Amino acid sequence: MIRAFLGIDLPQAVRGALQVQQVLMPLPRKVEAQNLHLTLVFLGECPEPVLDAAHEGFDALRERRFTLSLQGLGLFGKARPHTVWAGVAPSAPLTHLQAKVETIARRAGCPIDARKFVPHVTLGRLPAMDPADIARLERAVAMGAGFRSEPWEVTELTLWRSHLTTRGPQYEVLVRYPLG
Repeated sequence: MIRAFLGIDLPQAVRGALQVQQVLMPLPRKVEAQNLHLTLVFLGECPEPVLDAAHEGFDALRERRFTLSLQGLGLFGKARPHTVWAGVAPSAPLTHLQAKVETIARRAGCPIDARKFVPHVTLGRLPAMDPADIARLERAVAMGAGFRSEPWEVTELTLWRSHLTTRGPQYEVLVRYPLG
């Protein structure tokens, strides 16, 4: 079984802008700079033949390049936040592409969650926190609400393998799929 996901790698300038935001927030567990990415579809734990079928589908995609930018910060987990993220500016090409790759993954037999796609880049994961720490974090996220990255051209998709470790997940690039 291989734990994998398909996503968009970020240019160094965008990673740098996200690292600045991470420093400005009281994040107990920051995502390492090299692991910052935008997940399009989490494939879950897949047997190799299923992942091979998904790979064939992704490889056959003929989608155009498009421009993307990040916008705003937020928290997942209302009363008990568990994730801090940077949002993605609305993008019709991204929404279209995500729907296509999710369909490919489902047809291949990957165990895809039924959750609605919310494009974001995870900046940090949060352990249980006391109310004062949550309030500090919420203020920092609100202060970063105006965050915007420079736009960049998305030129490829990346299939990553995810290795779970005690320090958090570590990612290994399996394949890069160029966009036309």
